[in-house]
Amino acid sequence: MEATKKKEEAEVFISEADQYLFAQGTHYDIYKKLGAHPSVQDGEKGMFFGVWAPNAASVHVIGTFNGWDEMANPMKKIGPGGIHTTFIPGVGVHELYKFLIKTPSGEKLYKADPFANSAELRPGTASRTVDISGFNWTDDAWMEERAGKDYNKEPLAIYECHIGSWMRHPRPEEKGFYNYREFADRIVEYLKEMKYTHVELMGIAEHPFDGSWGYQVTGYYAPTSRYGEPEDFMYLINKLHKNKIGVILDWVPAHFATDAHGLGRFDGQCIFEDPDPRKGEHPDWGTKIFNCGKTEVKNFLIANVLFWIKEFHIDGIRVDAVASMLYLDYGKQDGQWVPNIYGGNKNLEAIEFFKHLNSVVLGTYPGFLTIAEESTAWPKITGKIEDDGLGFSFKWNMGWMHDFCEYMKLDPYFRKDNHYGMTFAMSYNDSENYILPLSHDEVVHLKCSMLNKMPGYKVDKYANLRCGYTFMFGHAGKKLLFMGQEFGQEREWSEERELDWFLLGEDLNKGLQEYVKELLKIYRKYPCLYEIDNSWDGFEWLNCDDKERSTYSFFRKSSTKKNNLLFVINMTPMTWENYKLGVPVKKKYKLLLCSTEERFGGSGEIVPSEITAKKELCDYRDYSITFDLPPYAAAIFTF
Repeated sequence: MEATKKKEEAEVFISEADQYLFAQGTHYDIYKKLGAHPSVQDGEKGMFFGVWAPNAASVHVIGTFNGWDEMANPMKKIGPGGIHTTFIPGVGVHELYKFLIKTPSGEKLYKADPFANSAELRPGTASRTVDISGFNWTDDAWMEERAGKDYNKEPLAIYECHIGSWMRHPRPEEKGFYNYREFADRIVEYLKEMKYTHVELMGIAEHPFDGSWGYQVTGYYAPTSRYGEPEDFMYLINKLHKNKIGVILDWVPAHFATDAHGLGRFDGQCIFEDPDPRKGEHPDWGTKIFNCGKTEVKNFLIANVLFWIKEFHIDGIRVDAVASMLYLDYGKQDGQWVPNIYGGNKNLEAIEFFKHLNSVVLGTYPGFLTIAEESTAWPKITGKIEDDGLGFSFKWNMGWMHDFCEYMKLDPYFRKDNHYGMTFAMSYNDSENYILPLSHDEVVHLKCSMLNKMPGYKVDKYANLRCGYTFMFGHAGKKLLFMGQEFGQEREWSEERELDWFLLGEDLNKGLQEYVKELLKIYRKYPCLYEIDNSWDGFEWLNCDDKERSTYSFFRKSSTKKNNLLFVINMTPMTWENYKLGVPVKKKYKLLLCSTEERFGGSGEIVPSEITAKKELCDYRDYSITFDLPPYAAAIFTF
């Protein structure tokens, strides 16, 4: 087990330079000054507290160490920027505390620390003193290797996971979550077996309400206490890295929770959000919107990403709800939003914020990933900042996801009428660096699990899903799959229970899991599937027009022209006898994988293990292959 070696405490203080940089929005280590930090003054150990509350008449620290005495520990305002500080001797770790903020009108506000590194377990709302220094990291090899990676040319297969509902304690007397360490031991084993490259963790920053899944945050600098201490979270990341698995965190700069102890009206006025509700509130979500026009707020958010990178060694962030930040009128009716200075609906401050964020983070940490969950056609999300792009590493391809799900839901009889829904994404594929997401959002709120989106009898549903996943893994773009969908979770996801692991006792579910494992293995083994994702140099349709038979055929091309892969997918329950397909070269095409194999839960009817191309014109090509294509069959050939 990794040990934690605490460093010798030094004096923590906030200088004039600290105040200046924070006011400028460029103090990227501000989290080491604001918040609560073990410190030494005049040889005496204790805790240094700092908070930004520019409109407060006074601020006091209250906590378990002073019996929550509201007058015991006043803070001093140290400069014009509104920062208040104090040192309290004798205070150690694991103490609960809040800031008592008095407004000029006499109102008392009891606020959690915005920069706290730990929080009281919900339903408690206090912050906790901790020391996050000194963890014995042993992931140097991973971190060095990451710095040299260009993930546009690397495999990226992400397992989206919610810790609290992935797996629960098997003992009924322990009705609760695995802690970070227990989860580490189980998830590492599973991800290694399945061959994922990364795990994306939902809901890590502290949040009061389980049902928000972590998307309404109160503690941006604190790993949630639901699963243990900050050093337990470090243990999890360290163990994943030692097993060559990257860690991406969901990060939520678009909005924050309105709970009384949170960031809203923090010092009696709106310092984190815009005071105008047309700018500062999401009417549909019941949340507050960060004011990206304020330098201190931008500093709070950008330093937060750097905090997770430097203190917890995370490998990427998936930025939630980017579209809601870029558009001033997102989810709003007329009269609920304010145009920008040019009269338009673009949020100019959010645009500048994203450019600032990506330039600092990616410029400092090559190999780190910033991923935008952006659902519109906003241009150049992953474009270079100097070319007026936003500079993200990747964008979720929400258009592909929508078209894919809508097509796969259809009765096979009607798929011919919607055939081009599945081919449309390739028409804009080279405009961004894309990730193909089948995320948690697609399997909640009566949208059905991925399995139950599929038409037909039970065996048909599994056959359809194997075809769908094959299409996804063959298609250009990196991959993301939400937990449980790899083995055919039948119920919708709920944060209140663990996944239905018992389904793996069923042949169809175990077969689907084995099939996804094979897809992941092939994806990681063959560079043609990942090294040229954003250009036609890596993808070519063979026949994208066979709508009468609802079949798709394409091949993925490697830069070396070797080990290319040919995909043929039959989206109907019909057998297509003597199916003829134009192919690029006169070679032998060797079967690598077929979704109808019995070991995957298929019918056992499979395509030939080897087919030699003949010089016969088909699909505008000089050579072709002919074979019987079974119902709901997805076949991958090497050539």
